[in-house]
Amino acid sequence: MNPTREAILDGALAVMRDRGLARTTTKEIARASGCSEPLLYRHFEDKIALFLAVLAERLPPVRVLGDGAASLAGHGLLEENLRLVVAELTVFYLTVLPIGMSIFSDNELLARHRDAVEAHGTGPEIISRGVGKYLADEQAAGRIRPGAPLDGAALALTGAAMHQAFLWSFHSRAGEPGPSRQRIRDVAAEVVAGVLPSLLPAA
Repeated sequence: MNPTREAILDGALAVMRDRGLARTTTKEIARASGCSEPLLYRHFEDKIALFLAVLAERLPPVRVLGDGAASLAGHGLLEENLRLVVAELTVFYLTVLPIGMSIFSDNELLARHRDAVEAHGTGPEIISRGVGKYLADEQAAGRIRPGAPLDGAALALTGAAMHQAFLWSFHSRAGEPGPSRQRIRDVAAEVVAGVLPSLLPAA
């Protein structure tokens, strides 16, 4: 573990959450991290590379995007797994939306950000694709019926998590606590109850 790199990531997350990605500068991140800009650039190519590292290493985990999906598919109860997926996505979006929404205020900035993210081989669609891949694995395990609308279900689960996170973020007040874990789990259960019937094999 490199302590300088870790400090830069911590500083980047703090500044990005406070100011949004669009208004965040590497100078501010360096100041918050207790290092110089040249030292920051020794560890990260640019602000986009730093943003992607924050997403990967500082945001709440979403196991369907990594090896954790294998621990879900074919194991436990499908309904419980889907609730977990939606809850994790909601917590993820609660963190990332305040960081990323500011880029939509400037079309030129959005275009530059989109090009930079694509150059790094990623993009926001990896979330719904990860959910879709997990659903396909469950289908292969025989727990989702053949012909089920996997793409639609993935978009419904992902979209519901993002929308609820947006609503909570929009209505939050400075200093107020965010939604409790139980509230997040309750909403996830409602979302899954609406999607699950389209996936289950016929009785």
